[in-house]
Amino acid sequence: MSHESGARGTGPEPRARIATIALVAWIGLIAMGHAVASASPARAPSPAPLRPVPPTAASADSLIRDGERHFAHLWQLTFGGQNAEGYWSGDGTKLIFQSTRDGWPCDQMYVLDLATGATRRVSNGKGRTTCGYFYDHDRRILYSSTHLESDSCPPRPDYSKGYVWRVDAGYDIFTARPDGSDLRRLTDAPGYDAEATVSVDGQWVVFTSVRDGDLELYTMHPDGSAVRRLTHEIGYDGGAYFSHDGKWICYRGDHPADSAAVADYRALLAQNLVRPTTMNLWVMRADGSDPRQVTHLAGASFAPYFTPDDRKLIFSSNFENPKGRNFDLYLIGVDGQGLEPVTRDPTFDSFPMFSPDGKWLVFASNRGGRERGETNLFLAEWRP
Repeated sequence: MSHESGARGTGPEPRARIATIALVAWIGLIAMGHAVASASPARAPSPAPLRPVPPTAASADSLIRDGERHFAHLWQLTFGGQNAEGYWSGDGTKLIFQSTRDGWPCDQMYVLDLATGATRRVSNGKGRTTCGYFYDHDRRILYSSTHLESDSCPPRPDYSKGYVWRVDAGYDIFTARPDGSDLRRLTDAPGYDAEATVSVDGQWVVFTSVRDGDLELYTMHPDGSAVRRLTHEIGYDGGAYFSHDGKWICYRGDHPADSAAVADYRALLAQNLVRPTTMNLWVMRADGSDPRQVTHLAGASFAPYFTPDDRKLIFSSNFENPKGRNFDLYLIGVDGQGLEPVTRDPTFDSFPMFSPDGKWLVFASNRGGRERGETNLFLAEWRP
């Protein structure tokens, strides 16, 4: 018995058992390695660079003028009619803009999907709309509309008083989903409420209102609460935008210089009109403190927007010929230094806005129009 046991201890069976144990251990190590590998987070592929050129766009490099060195390439996004104030969604994949397309007699609000080129009306087709903007991680839009006052368009300005803009008392600010559904009213004060934009963090809306008897800037939360007045000087303050860091606001201002100009301004405002021929650009802190005039130019400078580093403003102006209608885009430091032309087309260029990544610029222009005064949206690949 003892011999038999001894034979088993030195024969082939123990070696086979050892080999089996080793094989099991080896398989276990392999399995453990796979488990560790599968537990490690997979490295996601780098996202492709955003190229927001829709398939419906037309190459417009031939419309880049001498001196437009910041435009590496140019595309036309809309074709015919009046299309303006194209503003980016937060993710850079859509634009919201106002247009008279599809036979509508006055501006309605549209969203352009840059991936597909599809354009959809998101306002209800009543009254006139202006100043659309995305917010809440692109889950909401806001814009101003006169549809509660009337289904039809507001009256046109009376140009017998010179070149004037209407600031219709029927304008209020509304919010909706990006498809236009779930429309809600945000402002209900008497008179003009419009020109609303939203801080990058989505916490504050800045807008223009006549609720205190003058065209001043205010902020509020996106639900319409916590309204706060920011400007206090007589005259038109409007077209405001937050800096990317949320600390500053840029805007246009037209502050009458003498008693005659004040009287003219007030007489026009009583008729829901303003004469926007002597505007300059300002910046102030987001709470309204420390207002500073940035430009001191002849004519009208408006539509300012911060460059991606918040050190400069891009804006539109006719200061080179203050009595003319040729508006070009310019850059200027927030300290008022370093004025530089961006566009050189002999017609109208305005409403510039950089994409969220700072690599693209959308703006409105008369260039290349098939009819006189036609305004379309253009997309430029930005060259710093």
